[in-house]
This record gives sequence, structure tokens and C-alpha cells, in this order.
Amino acid sequence: MIATKPPSASPPALNPKVILPFINSARSVMSTMLGVETVIGRPNVKVLPGPAYDCSGIVSFSGDVVGVVIVSFPKQAAMKFIEAFAGSPVVVDSPDFIDALGELTNMIAGGAKKDLGAAANISVPTVIIGSGHIVAGPSNVPCLCVPCTTTLGEFEIDICVKQL
Repeated sequence: MIATKPPSASPPALNPKVILPFINSARSVMSTMLGVETVIGRPNVKVLPGPAYDCSGIVSFSGDVVGVVIVSFPKQAAMKFIEAFAGSPVVVDSPDFIDALGELTNMIAGGAKKDLGAAANISVPTVIIGSGHIVAGPSNVPCLCVPCTTTLGEFEIDICVKQL
């Protein structure tokens, strides 16, 4: 008898009701806190793990919503975003830069959390700076990459969450 592999399960579908709160929150945070409008690019399913850029804020979700959200910026754009947020230039390697990047990520995740309509908890933000870093969410959760553009530069939101 020849053994056959069972058919692989298809990845879970992405739920627009989970994605839209993150997009709306990012627009709101960028407009309110930095005074810039955000243009949302075409979302796509992320194939390779890890953010597209070298400065990332990461927030984990638990409860009725599980997974991770990553907001990443190219270093030069991150410097402009943080300067607009802080009101003055901040050195990339400084604790103030890391705190500000974490706080922007926290505000985007927190804004989305309140609109998800589920009991969810979010972690304290983690910040990683450096090219080539990999952040992987749960393996059974699809990850949607949402490219964003502002007058300060580009950023990306990787939404790797599912609602239970």
C-alpha cells in the first residue's frame, strides 16, 4: 500500500472586520498625532516572515483576538515620523526614539482594539531596529501586509491576527 499525504489545509481566510480597524486606527493616529494624511495601498497576503523595513514596533494580541501586529518604517522615514511626533529631532539609537516608535505602534493597536468588538488584550510594545529582522506571528494565522504612504514617508502594517 502506498502512503499518501493528507491534503494540506488551506490557510484561514482573512476577515475584513478584523483588518479595517487597524487601517482606520493608523489613519486616525497619523492625522491626529502627526498631522499627516495616510494613503492606504493595496493590501496583500504576506508570504515571507518579517517586516519590510528596518524599524518595527510590535504589539501582541490575546483573548478573543490572537496574533501580532507590526508597524514598520524605513529608518529615514522613521526619523521623520518620530520628529513630527516628538516635536524635535530624536536620534535613532536613543531611548526616546524607541519609546516614541513603541507609542505610535501602541496607539494604532489600541485604537484598533477598541473597534474590534471583542475582548482582547494587547502587550506592551516591543521595538526592533535593524535591517533583516524577522518577526513571525502564529503559524496558523494569515498575515496581511498593508502598505501606507504619507508626506513623511512610507510605512507598513503587518496584521497577523484572527478573531476567535
